[in-house]
Amino acid sequence: MAKDPDVIVIGAGAAGLGASITLARAGVSVTIIEARDRIGGRIFTLHDPKCDAPVELGAEFIHGRPPETWNLLKSHKVRTVEVDGDNWCVNNGRLGTCNFFSDVDKILKKMDGRKPDQSFLNFLHRCCPESKNERQQQARTWALGYVTGFNAADPSLVGVHWLVKSMRAEEKIEGDRAFRAEHGYADLMNIFQQELNSSGVSVQKNTVVENIRWKKGRVEIDARGLNGVVTWSARSALITVPLGVLQARSEEHGAIAFVPDLPTQKRDAIRNIMMGKVIRVTLQFRERFWEALPKSAAKSRRKNSKTTSGVSFLFSHDDWFPTWWTMAPKKLPFLVGWAPFRCAERLSGKNESFVTEQALQTLHRLWGISVPELESLFEHAYCHDWQNDPFSRGAYSYGKVGGDGMEEALAKPLENTLFFAGEATDTGGHNGTVHGAIASGHRAAAEICRSFPPAKVGG
Repeated sequence: MAKDPDVIVIGAGAAGLGASITLARAGVSVTIIEARDRIGGRIFTLHDPKCDAPVELGAEFIHGRPPETWNLLKSHKVRTVEVDGDNWCVNNGRLGTCNFFSDVDKILKKMDGRKPDQSFLNFLHRCCPESKNERQQQARTWALGYVTGFNAADPSLVGVHWLVKSMRAEEKIEGDRAFRAEHGYADLMNIFQQELNSSGVSVQKNTVVENIRWKKGRVEIDARGLNGVVTWSARSALITVPLGVLQARSEEHGAIAFVPDLPTQKRDAIRNIMMGKVIRVTLQFRERFWEALPKSAAKSRRKNSKTTSGVSFLFSHDDWFPTWWTMAPKKLPFLVGWAPFRCAERLSGKNESFVTEQALQTLHRLWGISVPELESLFEHAYCHDWQNDPFSRGAYSYGKVGGDGMEEALAKPLENTLFFAGEATDTGGHNGTVHGAIASGHRAAAEICRSFPPAKVGG
């Protein structure tokens, strides 16, 4: 009979992988239990054979230069490319270059983390009431769209304190810059897989944790695998599942029951951190049709004669997919549509053909190309509904108004037995990011190591 591990890690996302490797290097035996048939969690990279290119269904960009991600990529000599190109906007039905960024920055810089917390929507009403001045009104609308889109957040719920903390954290790592690894986040997953193999960490896939029975110094975990229920025992457990899974009702697939139940402070933290909603779709076309737009009928819709061939991002106020981006600087025939918050609610639960149809209709509205022409160029759609995925139940987390300290409460260990990691537990302002998840895993691994007798760690 196999010996029980010292630590059971629940979830093979970025936090669980980073923590497990750190623990194994410290001499702690680890078993990872993962509900999916793959590692990565909300990192999910496919490979398009025709274009020989990565297609991301989940996380895509490396935001800034966070050491948690860059140190891994550099140590394995993974090539990266910075996102480059032109930003275009559709405003009042006209396609043109964006001129609102500085105005939005002025609004965001008015947020004050020292004053009593308020929702971003309340802040916007007080700071920038609706105006007859067209430029001010547009800046207000774009600011609302930015906060909703970038954070996948309900503006009536997301807190100013949390937004300010996130913005300050981004500034420290050049968060206004974005990068991609050569093969997408598959490069990072390959690095983690190599580290797991060399560290001897066991990963039990297709295994859904149902119950965690715990008392100080001991946990027993019931999980349902392909061959039925299996029980593991360990000194401690690290829970790295997404916030949405912790928020799931007991009768829902993927929910985890704690026996005894988690203390009130922990349950309050789970309730008072929010899970953002996003539907993203990657459309593959036969050619980069937007390079020919100046020659098309769409020319009359544009404010100037500048070509859209170098477009990187396209912003709008569309009700379905307000944001689009290309693979710039790479010349690939892909367009990615981003539908956050209310847009995601309209699309979530619908089949792929419905999502694809709405995406094509949006491109028709934004670029003035007929739907039949778009359909003749369209080849394939890549999409994953993270809201209806029982092992994620949302995109990524954001801080609720009045929720100061909730991330810390969620991250706090229980009786040196139950430990918590994942992007929602990050306390440095990097919630919702891969590097925030990895950092939380490193933090939890250090907490676990400190909980062991000195002779154990490093032995």
